[in-house]
Amino acid sequence: MGAIRPSGRRSRTGSTGPHPSFCCGEVVLIDGTLIPTVRRTGTTNRPNYSGKHRRHGLHFLALTDENGRLSWISAARPGRTHDITAARRDHILTHLRAAGLGALADLGFLGLTDDSDDPVIVTGYEATRARKLTPGEKQANRVLAAARAPVEHGFAHLKTWRILTKLRTDPARATDLLRALLVLSNLELSR
Repeated sequence: MGAIRPSGRRSRTGSTGPHPSFCCGEVVLIDGTLIPTVRRTGTTNRPNYSGKHRRHGLHFLALTDENGRLSWISAARPGRTHDITAARRDHILTHLRAAGLGALADLGFLGLTDDSDDPVIVTGYEATRARKLTPGEKQANRVLAAARAPVEHGFAHLKTWRILTKLRTDPARATDLLRALLVLSNLELSR
């Protein structure tokens, strides 16, 4: 995956390491999204179908800062890929630990943290049929949802680019396209 760096840039050696704009102890927001694609015929496009969204697309993970400014976008994955699977394949925990960062995430990342004493990714509480949430857990979920709102705004801002309405390209080019749009979006926000 390379380093978790804005716009997918790597260092000259291609090694991992945090971007200088992140100092140790900072919190980032992580989430996944589906970018719609044109449905192509054949069995090779079946993995791109997302049952949750009921459409074809490519799945991307992204990291943002507390203000919703996108910092990193993962490579394109098939639309059926779940958030936690993409995070595991990209070794997000390892990169966040190396950078000294913590992350706030939604319930799609529940169970990703491997160390309960020192969690890197904080998720909310999940209710089941047998166990309802306590008032304290509900309040914690509300606070986490409010803190995570900027990542949704960052995705919404990225998706305003007209070219992303329906992609008609292969995943490798889609990754390059999204990373280029990440740079352009950040330039537009910094004006």
